[in-house]
Amino acid sequence: MQFVDRFLKCSDCGEEFVFTAGEQLFFHDKQFKNDPKRCKLCKAKRAGLGRSASTGAASALPLSRTETRTECSACGIETTVPFKPTQGRPVLCRSCFQLKRVPSAVAAVATMDSPSQQVANASAAMDKAFAATAQSASTTSREMISAAPAAVTSDVESAASAGMIAAAAEAPQA
Repeated sequence: MQFVDRFLKCSDCGEEFVFTAGEQLFFHDKQFKNDPKRCKLCKAKRAGLGRSASTGAASALPLSRTETRTECSACGIETTVPFKPTQGRPVLCRSCFQLKRVPSAVAAVATMDSPSQQVANASAAMDKAFAATAQSASTTSREMISAAPAAVTSDVESAASAGMIAAAAEAPQA
């Protein structure tokens, strides 16, 4: 299906706006039955985004957030919260909220080692792992060395049975 840009009239401001081919394709894909009634600026005003006609439709004014000054229920310091507190519910400052949200955080902070202690512990763990690796490698080397004479002996026996040693013994020596 071929879509072509169309001009529509805004039901709020009466201005003409373009209903682009891409927007029409989007409406078709989403199975929207009706064409848009409002231009982008009027849609934004209706949605409450506070767009300004003087700065252009593309740039939005920053949204304002309601900040309420109140006292933390846990520690009593004055704080601001991004909502209007309801009566009977505790209001926490940021630090008390985080401690309540992660109760194990207090225990983790209390048992936390200093950075130098953490480095020392990591170094000790690496030394221990390296020593264990070196010990297993030396054990493997010892096993290989002790198994080598048996392998040589078995090779000599198999060569003798093939008559190779006898032929080598008969060869003139220089």
